[in-house]
Amino acid sequence: MQSPRPDGFGENIDKNLSLLRILTAENLSNPHLLYRALREHDPVHWDPYLHAWIVTTYTEVVEVLMHFSADRTPPRSYLEQKALSSLLPFAEMMSQQMMFMDGARHATLRSLCSAVFTPRRVQELRNEIEAVANRLIDLVIERGQIEIVADFASPLPAIITAKVLGVPPEDHAELHAWVLDLAEVLGNYQQHPDRIPTIVRSLRELRAYLCEQMKMLEAQPNDGLLYSLMTTEVDGKKLSSEEVLANAIITLIGGHETTANLIAGGLLTLLRNPDSLAQLRRDPGIVAQAVEELLRFESPVQHTARIAPRDVELGGKLIRRGAKVVVVLAAANRDPIRFPDPDRLDLLRKDNRHLAFGWAAHFCFGAPLARLEGQIAFNVLLRRLSNPCLGNQRLEWRQNAGLRGLVALPVKFEA
Repeated sequence: MQSPRPDGFGENIDKNLSLLRILTAENLSNPHLLYRALREHDPVHWDPYLHAWIVTTYTEVVEVLMHFSADRTPPRSYLEQKALSSLLPFAEMMSQQMMFMDGARHATLRSLCSAVFTPRRVQELRNEIEAVANRLIDLVIERGQIEIVADFASPLPAIITAKVLGVPPEDHAELHAWVLDLAEVLGNYQQHPDRIPTIVRSLRELRAYLCEQMKMLEAQPNDGLLYSLMTTEVDGKKLSSEEVLANAIITLIGGHETTANLIAGGLLTLLRNPDSLAQLRRDPGIVAQAVEELLRFESPVQHTARIAPRDVELGGKLIRRGAKVVVVLAAANRDPIRFPDPDRLDLLRKDNRHLAFGWAAHFCFGAPLARLEGQIAFNVLLRRLSNPCLGNQRLEWRQNAGLRGLVALPVKFEA
C-alpha cells in the first residue's frame, strides 16, 4: 500500500494528469484522452493542484459512491481562509440539499422528494413532453436550420421542469438563465472571481422567485413538486422553508442542465456516428437502449465528489480520513474492464450499467424524467428533421468541468 507524503503531495507530481486541465480548449472538446491517461497511468491519483484524489476506474468509483460520505459542504472557516466569503450563500444552500447529505437526514429528504417524483407520475407527462417537443420543432421546421441548444435542448426540459415544479412554464427562459449561472458553482473546481457577483445575484433572484411562488401556492395549491415539498410529510416530518428552497433549486439544476446536455450532446454524438443515427431512425423502438448508451458515451455529469469517512485503501493507495475524493463518472463509463470496446458507440449495448446518474443512495431521483425526455426528444428530432447535418464543425463547449454541455449546436436539415 502506498501512502501520500505527509505534506499531501505524491513523490511524482504530474501536472499533465491534473483535472484542472479539463478546462483547456482541447480537453473541453474531448476530455476522454485525459480520462484514459488517468485510468491507465494512475487510476487512483493524488492531484496536488486540487488537493483531492481522482478516481477513474469503474469498480473503484462504485466503491466510493457506495461507502464514502456525501457531506462535503465547505465550512465557513474554509471559505473565509480562501477569501471566498462571497460564496457563503451557496455553502448554506448546499448544506440543505440532499445530494450533500448522509444518513437519516438524507433518507428523509429523499423520501419526501421520491414520494412526489415517481416513475408513474413521470409517465403521465409523456404526452406533454411530446407536445412541447413538436411545438418547438414547429417554430423552426420551415427554416431548414435549428440551433439545437437554444431552440430545443434547453427550452424542452426547462418547460417540463417548470411544469413538474408547479411554477408558470412561461417563466422557463428566466429560470434557465439562473440555472446556468448556479451550475457553474456545482460543476467547477474553482470559481472565476469576475463571475461570482453575477452568480450570487442569480441565486438571490431565484430564491426570491421561489419564495413568491410558495406564497402563491399557499393561497392556490397545485399538484406540482414545489407545493408537495412544502406539504408532504414522512413519519410526521415536513421540510423547513430553507430545505424546500434548496431542494427545489437542485431539482431545477438537474432537470434543466443535465437533460439539455443529454439532448444536445447525444444528438452531436449521433451526427458524428451516421450509422447509429440511421439505425435509430429506422427503428425508433430501440430509443430506450439508445439513450442509455448515449448517457454512457457522453455523460452529462462528468464527476462528483465524496469525503473519506476513515482511513481506507483504494486501488492500492492509502486515503486518509477526511480527504476529498473526486470520482470521474465519465471515465468510469469508458472503463474497458467494465465495458468492452468502450469508445465505440453501440446503441444496442448489453449490460449497460453506466454511472451517468450516480449509484446507490444518491442515485438521481430525477432519472426517470431525464430518460423519458431524452427518448422523446431523439425520436421527435429524427422523425421531423430530414437529413440533419452539422451547420458548423467548430463547436464551443461551456467552461464547466462537471456539467458537460455545448454552448450551441447549429444543425441544418431539409426544410
